[in-house]
Amino acid sequence: MINQCANLTCSKPLHYLREGRIFVFDFSDSRAEPDSKGVRPRHLEHYWLCGECAQSYLLERTAENGIQVIPRRPVRSRRPTPITVNAARAS
Repeated sequence: MINQCANLTCSKPLHYLREGRIFVFDFSDSRAEPDSKGVRPRHLEHYWLCGECAQSYLLERTAENGIQVIPRRPVRSRRPTPITVNAARAS
């Protein structure tokens, strides 16, 4: 069960889901034996970043089936470049 922010330097307790972001990751259980078709059991794990951390960070799955906190990339400005049009004067 999620009870605090996944950012270990924050660890803000989770009281309400009004702020922040939930991340869901699908993991295979490497300790369990595969079934008759060779498929290992899977399970979902939920993580939460508080509102303040969610503005600056994301969660990412590592190759070792762990989770790490990574910084968000800066958002580029999407403002269109102004275009200057010279109007021709009628003589």
